[in-house]
Amino acid sequence: MPTRAGRCRPGPDPQRSAGRGTSLQVDAPDGPYPVPVTSTPARPVTTRPRSLTGPGLVLAAVVALLAVRVLSPAVGTAGLPDVVQDFLTLAISVVVESLPFVVLGIVLSIVVEVWVPHGVLERILPTRPLPRRAVISLIGMLFPVCECGNVPLARGLMLRGFTPAEAVTFLVAAPILNPLVIISTAQAFGWSGWILPARIVGGFVVANLVGWIVDAHRRPADLLLPAFEARCRAAVGAPPVRDKWRESASHFGGETATMMPALFVGAGLAAAIQVAVPRSALVAVGSNPVLSVVAMMLLAMTVSLCSNVDAFFALSFASTFLPGSITAFLIIGPIIDVKMIALLRTTFRARFLVLLAVVCVLFAATVGLVMNVLV
Repeated sequence: MPTRAGRCRPGPDPQRSAGRGTSLQVDAPDGPYPVPVTSTPARPVTTRPRSLTGPGLVLAAVVALLAVRVLSPAVGTAGLPDVVQDFLTLAISVVVESLPFVVLGIVLSIVVEVWVPHGVLERILPTRPLPRRAVISLIGMLFPVCECGNVPLARGLMLRGFTPAEAVTFLVAAPILNPLVIISTAQAFGWSGWILPARIVGGFVVANLVGWIVDAHRRPADLLLPAFEARCRAAVGAPPVRDKWRESASHFGGETATMMPALFVGAGLAAAIQVAVPRSALVAVGSNPVLSVVAMMLLAMTVSLCSNVDAFFALSFASTFLPGSITAFLIIGPIIDVKMIALLRTTFRARFLVLLAVVCVLFAATVGLVMNVLV
């Protein structure tokens, strides 16, 4: 019968259980590991022919960015409004900043899904859910990838058989706990105002909080988009891939074709919001203990900075804003921003995005307000 986190073992009659839509636990060569999918018979996954492959999309994006960069002076002299120029500059900067990490995240997801033998990761992780997610949340310290690159990596974990709760725990923790983020935050703030330890501990706690909430969901797989859940069902229990290079190329093409449009849409939305909302309106409330937290969180969700460099951006506000508001900025930015929402929408349903936003916003705001009172 079904258990929490969408896991259970098949009973004496697996096919009858499968007909009731219960969840299964697949036995890997080295032992059982949880699968975040149901045993409902999988429908054939049809792939529509694409006119542009994944590597072609990356190349086209780079060429387009270079062309806009080279031609932008000429466009400016043609009388293009300043607001449009600002929009193009901001959108291109978000794409240029994020694109390398998205590609790196796709490559790492290929390594995890295709090249790492099944049972290796599962064998070194605890079996109990809470310690298992706690260890998974620290795996981000091994990958110098910002939040946009962790989306394809989390997808790779779920295709490998990790539960949605485990993948989400990694997804939330990794962009805050990765080594480059910790080093850049230390370089920007040191131990001043307890910003660095508050960011590290806050990232760990909120990641495990979100993971626990997802694990408590009656059917965590329902938080995934149907198309991606179908891919998970097809991947779990599939025979080992013989031609790993061909599979890697196919995976890279599919993930790139999924992520690139979302990245461009997210960059465009972030640029449009920044053009529409003057930053001076946010700076004006920097000394208020409550409004400063709200303002910096809104700023984090609109500027869509890479978590590897957001500390230096926040440093420019340190003389105007209170430490708690800076900490709230550094916690919420890598988890919820316009660009990240667009990327998460490739995998998760809207109800999950609402859940993630509410939990993380309330947590970051609480940390910021407490710090403004105590520090």
